Amino acid sequence: MQEKEIQITGVNPIEIFGPKEGNLKLLKKKFRKLKLIARGEMIKVIGSQSEIESFEKKLNLLIAHYHKYNRLSESNVDNLLRDNGADYLNSEGADAVLVYGNSGIKVKARTANQRKLVAASDKHDLTFAIGPAGTGKTYTAVALAVRALKNKEVKRIILTRPAVEAGENLGFLPGDLKEKLDPYMQPLYDALMDMIPPEKLEYYIDSGVIQIAPLAFMRGRTLDNAFVILDEAQNATISQMKMFLTRMGESAKFIITGDVSQIDLPKHQKSGLVKAIGLLNKVEGISFIYLDGNDIIRHKLVKNIIQAFESDKDK
Repeated sequence: MQEKEIQITGVNPIEIFGPKEGNLKLLKKKFRKLKLIARGEMIKVIGSQSEIESFEKKLNLLIAHYHKYNRLSESNVDNLLRDNGADYLNSEGADAVLVYGNSGIKVKARTANQRKLVAASDKHDLTFAIGPAGTGKTYTAVALAVRALKNKEVKRIILTRPAVEAGENLGFLPGDLKEKLDPYMQPLYDALMDMIPPEKLEYYIDSGVIQIAPLAFMRGRTLDNAFVILDEAQNATISQMKMFLTRMGESAKFIITGDVSQIDLPKHQKSGLVKAIGLLNKVEGISFIYLDGNDIIRHKLVKNIIQAFESDKDK
């Protein structure tokens, strides 16, 4: 039995161990054969030499991640403690800042599949990003659109969603048309408000540089010189999906995001996203990126919830 004291330097140990020592609990769960005692900037490790060495490597990964991204969530720790934790930290393009947002926030692709989404969008004009809730599909897509606008690669951003939600009906919501539609568009506003100062965002929306509208409003338009995002595409019908895809102008960039496990369409209507995946997956010039539970960056419970539902569906 070996014993080693490891000094945590260059970072507040609270940032590494997490609120209420949540990250430390994950370390203890991973290294069950070790006894870990954290005191201030020192952590005492008791166990076999090989286990201590393995623990120290993982601890250094956590510290390196914090230095790189200035944050270390339990979801990050969970990924870093996997066998490919070093790959998770050192994936190509991990340092690329997409947008410098409000309050100094650095918006980056934070997972391997998010980085694949960035690379695919850079290479192709039409990209599908498919995966469960919390994987950063919409947020990454909006960041790419804002980057393109700031770099003057496009003249406008167009964000759209089907106005379909779980069992709700626009006609029963209070207010005028804008007030009825705004709740459906709120996730898009939320992402934009992280990345663009409020006054400038208001100006962009008022002047039409940024347009946020339900999918039905895209009919008859040609979307050119624009970065266009169709969000929640699993709730687009087949005819709506065809209509949207054929709006693409010569100098447009399209990203379509969706979660095929959360389709809210009436049972007699088929999802346009599911149809598009089947029809277009081998078409040259179109890329498909699939995100999964390892990309979830919300509360750690979201990953467990999705896994539970997926397991039940498999049964």
